[in-house]
Amino acid sequence: MIIALTGIDGSGKSTAARALVSSVRAQGGRALLLSNHAGRRVMSLLAARLGVRVPVQLADAVETALRVGNVLVSHLRARRFDGLVVMDRHLHCQLALRAANGLPRGQFLPWLLARLPQPDAIVHLDIDPAEAHRRIVSRGTDSENLADLAAFQAGYRELPEYAGFVKVDASVPKEQLMAELLWRLADVGGNGLRHIPLDALSLQKRGRARIEKSWPAP
Repeated sequence: MIIALTGIDGSGKSTAARALVSSVRAQGGRALLLSNHAGRRVMSLLAARLGVRVPVQLADAVETALRVGNVLVSHLRARRFDGLVVMDRHLHCQLALRAANGLPRGQFLPWLLARLPQPDAIVHLDIDPAEAHRRIVSRGTDSENLADLAAFQAGYRELPEYAGFVKVDASVPKEQLMAELLWRLADVGGNGLRHIPLDALSLQKRGRARIEKSWPAP
């Protein structure tokens, strides 16, 4: 079973991916975390240090090459793993960045997406750009401006694939987000659920019940 996590910077993709894998493993299940980063943080930090601005087209070319390479390796590893595979980011992230930067989708990424094994679910961590910006400033490891985050959010929502994403509210506390992710995972169903022990599923159902009292399901 493969799920991919998407979302703008500051939505908590990497944190949620690590927590989800750790939760499943802690309950005796099999889970594998695979990261499909594109080097954006490194490039932005390097550009800031050098006092230069990387041209959008050049940044996209570098990011696309790195992202595609990571995604291909991740799918090869996923084929050999019998358990839950959590992918932190996917090609949809690059397509959303292209839309945010006013670049065309192109033909290669959509072509590749259509030929790769489809994740059982693409979970989109939805968050207000202002809250995402606050988180980024708070962690102090990189920098993003609010306008770019808003454009990134709009880029995701413009994707034709976005309608099929499973949207979750990423602004809630970590415990609530984890319960929601496990509930969504159970909702997807399929053979992948055999890798999540029953006590973990019962735990997320109780967490889901508490969540529904405090905020509506997305």
